[in-house]
Amino acid sequence: MSTARADAKKRIVIRTAKPGEVFDIRRQDDDRYLLVRLQQPGTGPRMTREECLNAIARSPLNMEMSWDRLRRLTREA
Repeated sequence: MSTARADAKKRIVIRTAKPGEVFDIRRQDDDRYLLVRLQQPGTGPRMTREECLNAIARSPLNMEMSWDRLRRLTREA
């Protein structure tokens, strides 16, 4: 078991941790903390250009109003 001391900014260095790792800190009681390293989800395969365009076309966020009509409604005459 190793020990560590908090610095003036309340930080503790974990020598075996890698940059970017995320930890959950749980306070169990006044004198005990539980530190759990969280697993980061892996990235899936990237979408192809065609898959991206198909997803955009199927998106429910498509505008039902033309840009010209939107401009007329939102601009002062």
